[in-house]
Amino acid sequence: MPWVHLRLCLICDHVSCCDISPGRHATKHSHDTHHPVVASFEPGEQWAWCYLDQAEVDVPERALPDLRG
Repeated sequence: MPWVHLRLCLICDHVSCCDISPGRHATKHSHDTHHPVVASFEPGEQWAWCYLDQAEVDVPERALPDLRG
């Protein structure tokens, strides 16, 4: 199954595919684990999304080294 964009769970560092990808694994991971916030794992992107609030949030400073610059 092809993935389109990758997302990083900011709770456990699980990497999975975005909602545009057929599997929607990042959303599934959030629902299954109750981990509410993911960040883009795409090179050059620095944004995060909260599934609970359905809104973009700031990437925590501690997570920046984990993102792919």
